[in-house]
Amino acid sequence: MIRIQTEGNFDKTIKYLENSDSTSLYPILEKYAAIGVDYLSDETPVDTGLTSESWDYEIDALEPGAYALHWYNDNEVDGVNVALLLQYGHGTRQGGYVPGIDYINPAMDRVFNELSEELWGEVTDE
Repeated sequence: MIRIQTEGNFDKTIKYLENSDSTSLYPILEKYAAIGVDYLSDETPVDTGLTSESWDYEIDALEPGAYALHWYNDNEVDGVNVALLLQYGHGTRQGGYVPGIDYINPAMDRVFNELSEELWGEVTDE
């Protein structure tokens, strides 16, 4: 029979891992959040330029080492988000329809691909 006995706990180890996660991942997320704003701004169809200049981001800490990254556009006309009208299309006052332009997904694909490559390198030390 084998018997293993230990004393103590993993409090210091857990604290170290929580701190290392938050200090190493947050700057990477912040970097790609800003890159996402740039890509979205570059890809937004331009009429007046107000919508393309209205992109921003938020990073929410959900728990130690876990984050939620949000991009948003705060340009609204009569309470309707213009970026979404451009993305999905909309009806006109004269009864016509303006088709949407898929510009958000390609911009986000670029960000997610670049972010995942960097995070994978961070995790694997490549």
